[in-house]
Amino acid sequence: DTFDMKPEAPSEYRGPYQSIASSLPGLDVGELMPEHARIMDKCTVVRSFSHGNGDHWAAAHWMLTGRLGANGSSRAPRYPSMGAVASHLLGPRQSGALASVNINDGGFGYHGASWLGVAHNPFRYGEYSYGNEAGRLPTGDHKSFSLVDGLNSDRLMNRLSLQNQFDKMRSGIDTSGTFENMDSINQQALDIITSGRVREAFHIEKEDQKTRDLYGPGWGEQALLARRLVEAGVRYVSLNTGYWDDHSNIQGALDNKLPRHDRAVGALIQDLAQRGMLENTLVVSAGEFGRTPKINVRYGRDHWGTAWSIALGGCGIQPGAIIGKTNEKGTAVAEREVDAGHLFHTYLQALGIDSTKDHEIIGRSVPIGDPSTAPIKELLA
Repeated sequence: DTFDMKPEAPSEYRGPYQSIASSLPGLDVGELMPEHARIMDKCTVVRSFSHGNGDHWAAAHWMLTGRLGANGSSRAPRYPSMGAVASHLLGPRQSGALASVNINDGGFGYHGASWLGVAHNPFRYGEYSYGNEAGRLPTGDHKSFSLVDGLNSDRLMNRLSLQNQFDKMRSGIDTSGTFENMDSINQQALDIITSGRVREAFHIEKEDQKTRDLYGPGWGEQALLARRLVEAGVRYVSLNTGYWDDHSNIQGALDNKLPRHDRAVGALIQDLAQRGMLENTLVVSAGEFGRTPKINVRYGRDHWGTAWSIALGGCGIQPGAIIGKTNEKGTAVAEREVDAGHLFHTYLQALGIDSTKDHEIIGRSVPIGDPSTAPIKELLA
């Protein structure tokens, strides 16, 4: 229905939508994706993604951390997310900015830092997650980056000075790294509040009307916010565009959701390119797994981790490629199978990080990427 159309397959496989040509030669997309069709020459599609897992929690953990670990019966995160790794290894792009922001989570969690420490958790904005991290990651809105009424900069600095005196007395007996994490969080919060850069990014009403019209409402506004946050110096932004678990009536669901998703993503790529930001910004569009190629008796598609597509483009990525392929019905990978571990390595390499090195944390070294996988070399520019 999106990036791997099968017009010659039986009707129960090819689905209800026609194919339309895209700006990337050889790539047709579903008819509900005209904005994607216009920008696909700036992107690359991987049609051979597979991890064989249909468990929401296991698949979400794998896609966001590059590692197996959690599952539906044991949901605790085992590894840090991509955003946490970027925060740990790169930090925010500018002083006074957040390292990682999660917009409109609504998913199964695994955006957190796990054993990298709370200093590398994302700031969550929008709808709360129903995943295992709900309530444990910092959440707020643009008001979170302003001083409360009656508190000016001088009073704030006096309070921080007093707090630091107490912290120094207690940190001498701390061997867990807790105070070091808290110091990092406090300094980051101070930088953010005093600079005002991130606070201003949340005011999308200050964007010119032509750009706001390009993105549209809802998910489009959130995609615009993502661009503004990156401009303000945020290193990593994730955006969830709703609930796609369409086990029944998939045509009705996609008729409603896919045009909105298409407009938001198409606008983001176009806007980044026009501003000269795309070459320095990695954009990935993916879910935790695909959907069954064969439509079920309820006219929906169930979970399918055996073969599906993702799209990505921008920083460090070779544009205009189609990597891998599936068989005639889309039920299995026919060429160049890759999984989330490969993708995680690829993200890091595209951002200039050596994914084969280790995280050095208190008492141990842990490989940054899964040692059993490697970057998708065809994706890298």
